[in-house]
Amino acid sequence: MDKYSYISNAHVAYIDELYDSYKKNPDAIDPSWKAFFDGFDFAITKYGEDEEGGAEVSSMTSKTAVNGNLATKGSIMDMEELPKEIKVRAFIHAYRSRGHLRSKTNPVRERRDRRALLDLDDFGLDTSDLDKEFQAGNEIGIGNAKLSKIIESLKTIYEGSMGFEYMYIRDPEILDWFRLKIEKEALEFNPPIEEKKRILAKLNEAVVFENFLHTKYLGQKRFSLEGGESTIPFLDAMINKGAEMGVEEVMIGMAHRGRLNVLANIMGKTYEQIFSEFEGTAKPDLTMGDGDVKYHMGFSSEVPTTSDKLMILKLAPNPSHLEAVNPVVEGFVRAKIDHQYNGDADKMIPVLIHGDAAVAGQGIVYEVTQMSGLKGYYTGGTIHFVINNQVGFTTDFDDARSSIYCTDVAKIIDAPVIHVNGDDPEAVVFAARLAVEFRQKYNRDIFVDMVCYRRHGHNESDEPKFTQPELYNVISKHPNPREIYNKKLLEKGAVDAQLAKQMDQEFRQLLQDRLNMVKEKPLPYTYSAFEKAWSELRRATAADFEASPATGISEEAIKKVADALTVIPKGFKPIKQIEAQVKQRKEMFFKTKSLNWAAAELLAYGSLLLEGKTVRITGQDCQRGTFSHRHAVIHDAVTNKPYNSLKELKDSRGKFYIYNSLLSEYAVLGFEYGYAMANPNALTIWEAQFGDFANGAQTMIDQFITSGESKWQKMNGLVMLLPHGYEGQGPEHSNARPERFLQLAAENNVVVANITEPSNFFHMLRRQMTWEFRKPCIVMSPKSLLRHPKVFSPMEEFTSGRFKETILDTTVDPKQVRRVVLCSGKIYYELDELREKEKIKNVAIIRVEQLHPLPKNQIMEALKAFGDAEIYWVQEEPENMGYWAYMVRNLFRDLPSMNVVARKASASPATGFNKVHQEEQRQILEKALYIP
Repeated sequence: MDKYSYISNAHVAYIDELYDSYKKNPDAIDPSWKAFFDGFDFAITKYGEDEEGGAEVSSMTSKTAVNGNLATKGSIMDMEELPKEIKVRAFIHAYRSRGHLRSKTNPVRERRDRRALLDLDDFGLDTSDLDKEFQAGNEIGIGNAKLSKIIESLKTIYEGSMGFEYMYIRDPEILDWFRLKIEKEALEFNPPIEEKKRILAKLNEAVVFENFLHTKYLGQKRFSLEGGESTIPFLDAMINKGAEMGVEEVMIGMAHRGRLNVLANIMGKTYEQIFSEFEGTAKPDLTMGDGDVKYHMGFSSEVPTTSDKLMILKLAPNPSHLEAVNPVVEGFVRAKIDHQYNGDADKMIPVLIHGDAAVAGQGIVYEVTQMSGLKGYYTGGTIHFVINNQVGFTTDFDDARSSIYCTDVAKIIDAPVIHVNGDDPEAVVFAARLAVEFRQKYNRDIFVDMVCYRRHGHNESDEPKFTQPELYNVISKHPNPREIYNKKLLEKGAVDAQLAKQMDQEFRQLLQDRLNMVKEKPLPYTYSAFEKAWSELRRATAADFEASPATGISEEAIKKVADALTVIPKGFKPIKQIEAQVKQRKEMFFKTKSLNWAAAELLAYGSLLLEGKTVRITGQDCQRGTFSHRHAVIHDAVTNKPYNSLKELKDSRGKFYIYNSLLSEYAVLGFEYGYAMANPNALTIWEAQFGDFANGAQTMIDQFITSGESKWQKMNGLVMLLPHGYEGQGPEHSNARPERFLQLAAENNVVVANITEPSNFFHMLRRQMTWEFRKPCIVMSPKSLLRHPKVFSPMEEFTSGRFKETILDTTVDPKQVRRVVLCSGKIYYELDELREKEKIKNVAIIRVEQLHPLPKNQIMEALKAFGDAEIYWVQEEPENMGYWAYMVRNLFRDLPSMNVVARKASASPATGFNKVHQEEQRQILEKALYIP
């Protein structure tokens, strides 16, 4: 590590105080500062002191420091009084810290003066020192060297086509490794002729593709890569370097810009396949959904690499919502690391391709970045690649961010950033190789910011000169990266020039072949054993939702799970409340043979583990449960050591993961969707702290969970547990907004449920893994029912049976019934309690446990028993919320006279006053049960 890394930005008065402390007791200060002051005193000893007590220096005229960081004459940080050797070291450190501010990374604009303060006079040096030799040259690996040579090297490394930000990294080993890599290899980097040939070939392919589409489909939206063609050599180099280092799979998440080019020239999708999508001659199977536009679809392939290995490539399907795909990619990769690669994160790399405006503007980027080091979300480091075309749709970067760089989010996790000029493909390739090496060595995130431009507007029919006329006048005359690289090779020498001429002929032939529609052979793709699990499933049909499959388990299985849930290891000391909970669990399983909600839930998970399924649960406080009911993980009262009872389950053949999440909804839900998208044999669950907090993840719900199967033919079995129910907790803790999910529900795309019995919840969870297909399931999960004295299920309901979409009323005589109440959720228990208390015999209550797909046939069959009785839908939600609108839409033809009892239509979900809540609840119950 640079021993002087603390000098150039230091606070002057503080350093003077430290020096005073050092002189009194050298061992009383930080070792790094002690080393610095040892050197300072050595310099004084070697060079002597001047009459003012400072180190003697050249007799050049002292002048006022132009840098406010420098101290007054005579102090330890007076640059005029420091020995020249130390000044040069400070100069080198400043270049490492701020040299990126002067790097020539912008191909079409002059960089702004960001006050890098890297001139000689900022360090008390001047031109008379240029021919002096300094030991500080060893710091950058060039040995004792003249100051002029040191400056030349620093400019080559830090002021060239790449700018490096890394000095904020707090791990000394990582900082040292990264510094040595760039200072040694950036100086020496000159790719061999074969690599130059490959770079130019990839640029040829990128340009040919855009020319082909621009010629064939003039004006059609394609979100071209023109201006950013060096993306293709970057991805190619990254994939080949990854293969060399043992990577077997790469998954890419990206938006629309350049996506078609990546599909053709990286993923191996043929022009013919892409052509048919433009022509509209592709024949999607619309019985499987509605499809999506060509620049949103996913793709998988196996591509050969330069090391004669095959690399599996995946491009995630995504919506237009920028950066929304990021957590989905991370979740998918984590599932494959967990299951296909046996926990070895070095086998698979997630790559996220960002736009500059989106990476700076979308909050999901911060959430996903914050996930990177968390054990529940760790994927071994992500390579972030920014196609920085300096404009977001029509918005200039001045209006798009406050930070200097769009990648400043990297600093929150000490991720290094390489800024690189998109017109220098060799530098781009260097950045790609370095990014892979860093990721594989340290399993941490790294950002590569390729500064380029966008040749056209946001899409090909858009006019960019409306908003950036000056910039687009420059761009219109600017040669593309292929032309620039071609010219560079021609100017370099005979070998490079010959290569450029040969490749230019190949480029023209390639373009002609594409325009002539010469056939390409699609790349094969071999499904792994892990991926084949999806092929064993089928698509759902309407008939599948008429009745659920049997999901009971054996008494032997119950005993195994019960033993795991009720045993505390020797020496483990939980707090008293936990001891009481474990004792209650034991009584339920072995004495009363009747289970509450938490016991039924944990039994479902345990039973799936015995069958070899994975169970993964995440959410804020999910290990304990928001309402302190689950306690899947308990802690020793003395050591705080956790104990996960289901991980100790005897004869378990599955994996059980339960993680408390970071305080995020959007990214966490997206991650779990990605995990479930990868593994059909994992019961993947996200639990919201309160149900209404899910609206922070609405993009995931709208764009992925409810529509993903229709758009991309991707099944998903994700379960969302959304605590819901009116209990006087106010507007933000009462309503999980079931009406929103029901508005999004159609074509049997999702299950929406509000369950009232522990055994039914047990069967619902098991049904998710028993079905021969996968569907997302959104559950309005309970709060007060977790401890309700009537919310218990007898053991026999777990050893047989299935999920009940409706629960009939067996307590009334149908002949006496004048009103049938249909309801869903915990209001049933309040209705039943009042009915029992008031001895009401003429009202039947039917519970609709599953709202979508609506068990219409079951409801209509149940109502037959009650003849001409009037029918009411009863809900505790306001009339404009909850289930009423959905029920009317689905049943108005069959039950035209059905009426509703609900809270009045309201802008806010619930009152904030408990007394008002109680009165509203009383009115609903009485209106529902008392027949005038």
